[in-house]
Amino acid sequence: MRYDTSSIDAAARLSVAPMMDWTDRHCRHLHRLLSRRVLLYTEMVTAPALVRGGAVHLLEHGEGEHPVALQLGGSDPAELADAAQLGAEAGYDEINLNVGCPSDRVQSGTFGAVLMKSPALVAECCAAMRGATSLPVTVKCRIGVDDQDPRAVLPDFIARVAEAGVTRLAIHARMAWLEGLSPKENRDIPPLDYALVHEMKARFPALHLSVNGGVGSLDAALAHLAKGMDGVMIGRAAYHAPAEILCRADRLVYGEDGPDSTPEAAARAMMDYAETHLAADGRLGQVTRHMLGLFAGRPGARVWRRTLSEGAHLPGAGPELIEAALAEVVAAGAAAESDCAPAPNPV
Repeated sequence: MRYDTSSIDAAARLSVAPMMDWTDRHCRHLHRLLSRRVLLYTEMVTAPALVRGGAVHLLEHGEGEHPVALQLGGSDPAELADAAQLGAEAGYDEINLNVGCPSDRVQSGTFGAVLMKSPALVAECCAAMRGATSLPVTVKCRIGVDDQDPRAVLPDFIARVAEAGVTRLAIHARMAWLEGLSPKENRDIPPLDYALVHEMKARFPALHLSVNGGVGSLDAALAHLAKGMDGVMIGRAAYHAPAEILCRADRLVYGEDGPDSTPEAAARAMMDYAETHLAADGRLGQVTRHMLGLFAGRPGARVWRRTLSEGAHLPGAGPELIEAALAEVVAAGAAAESDCAPAPNPV
């Protein structure tokens, strides 16, 4: 099922950020079990890998993942246009350009956050991608890099990509300090400036703007939405505690009726998914590594993590490992409820 532009914009009210080595198709399958509505993103796929390297296997995704967006990395307009076309043919609902990743290997390829220094080139890339596909073309960026003044740079950057036809951006509310900080440090050390991102929404009311960076709970996301942001993109919190972020999202973010999803139901569904993956010569650990945080904050979370992490790579490991880990969680939850039950009244 492919989503039209209005539907994909509605889905972008909450999204799970593209994260290298994390948001692969197994992770996205789990997240979709927890929320029917949230917009999911692939890991960044480089345009050169698709166009020059022929690595179209990187575009594989499940039909049940929709709405799902493909994030591309690159800086050559023609190459990005070809990659966007490949993404459209593969069935994605949106094509996103990475202008935020601060890793060294991304900088050496002249894409990612370093492109904040070249807004005209980014606009050219976006125009080329839009010319190659009818899908929405969006941008994920930072508020600036290195010694740039974000209050001067960011509005100019947004205006230029908007002139190229981009109507939706996700803005990581931190600078990227490409000199002197590692990619990991760039996720935490530069201070957050949510106020600036909110100012951009007021300055560009016709654009769909999502705030990203440091949003650690669904309540925090709802607070940004209540202040006028069109969307919120959550990264690490959605990965490490997916049930906390996603189980209530369909009701609280999208206004859907019906019961919230549960991590227990998702775990049971992942047993069938894992069995199918194993039948296709996959490995259990490729699936369960994304499930370690499913019961974060719940009784039994530690034994759940330990059971999966220690057992998934053993010879012959299969879906029964997930079943055993879930039984431990259920037992821990029952014990916790028993401990909290009021004592009976004395006779």
